[in-house]
Amino acid sequence: MKAVGYLKSLPIDQPDSLSDITLDTPVPAGRDLRVAVKAISVNPVDTKVRMRAAPAAGEPAKVLGYDAAGVVDAVGPDVTLFKAGDEVFYAGSIARPGTNAEFHLVDERIVGRKPKTLSFSQAAALPLTGITAWEMLFDRLGVKPTKTPDGRALLIIGGGGGVGSIMIQLARRLTGLTVIATASRAETRDWCFKLGADHVIDHSKPLAEQLKGIGHPQVAMVAGVTGTDQSGPQLADIIAPQGQFVLIDDPKAFNVMPFKGKSISVHWESMFTRSLFTTPDMIAQHKLLNEIAAMIDAGLIITTAAQELSPINAGNLRQAHAQIESGTTIGKIVLAGW
Repeated sequence: MKAVGYLKSLPIDQPDSLSDITLDTPVPAGRDLRVAVKAISVNPVDTKVRMRAAPAAGEPAKVLGYDAAGVVDAVGPDVTLFKAGDEVFYAGSIARPGTNAEFHLVDERIVGRKPKTLSFSQAAALPLTGITAWEMLFDRLGVKPTKTPDGRALLIIGGGGGVGSIMIQLARRLTGLTVIATASRAETRDWCFKLGADHVIDHSKPLAEQLKGIGHPQVAMVAGVTGTDQSGPQLADIIAPQGQFVLIDDPKAFNVMPFKGKSISVHWESMFTRSLFTTPDMIAQHKLLNEIAAMIDAGLIITTAAQELSPINAGNLRQAHAQIESGTTIGKIVLAGW
């Protein structure tokens, strides 16, 4: 089967940073689905893993990719949720070969049915960011999915990226929170408003004064999608007493001591935790992906696919990685077809 992989961690402008390769088609076991991959999307985690996790000498090329939409081609003997021919979408496990391959094995418990109203490309944009945003909002922050007016505000730092784009929509459609997003460019600001943000402020400028200007001098919750190195020192001032901060990025240093006086809690989110440790509630990702698919099909939220490249090959993946690394991506970059 065709695939894209690498043997060394190299800058993305190097031709060997990602290469077209041929691999044996995998055989499903246990609760595995074998999915014929129709479309994938690229996330910041792809670029981070590429630069920090190279295969050892003599090992096969490492295949990246943590988003896919496709058709179930074969199933393992213990599969109960899907059958061959089912259209699915999912974000795989960081501990297994990735989705940048014609055929991919994935545990059925982290797979959802593909939204019927979306193409494979449109669906491939959603799983990793959808799971991450859902888990940040409902599992880590403990927000209740109800439209009852809440009176509290949620600040999403980095509203224009993949996770922020989904979180804005989930918070708008499923909660009574006031949704404040950050964006530093006119096009990302417009994007955040389109998705349902009540307010948009600029994360490249001091946050406190901007929040005062929109009538929210302190917020109950902050979701740090990106830029915690820059925003971290400001958070103790803008989070309300007994508030919460959840983050997914990788700050080089983060001092939580200023949070003590206000009893501010800190939550980390990694959407790979359930699959990596095979947690008892691993099937929650299957269920929440089906919830997201239902919301898409009901017209409540929209795909965040903003750019499509075709076909899926090393050249186009290098282009997508380079754009992700530039920090200027709006929504998601998807690749389709072999």
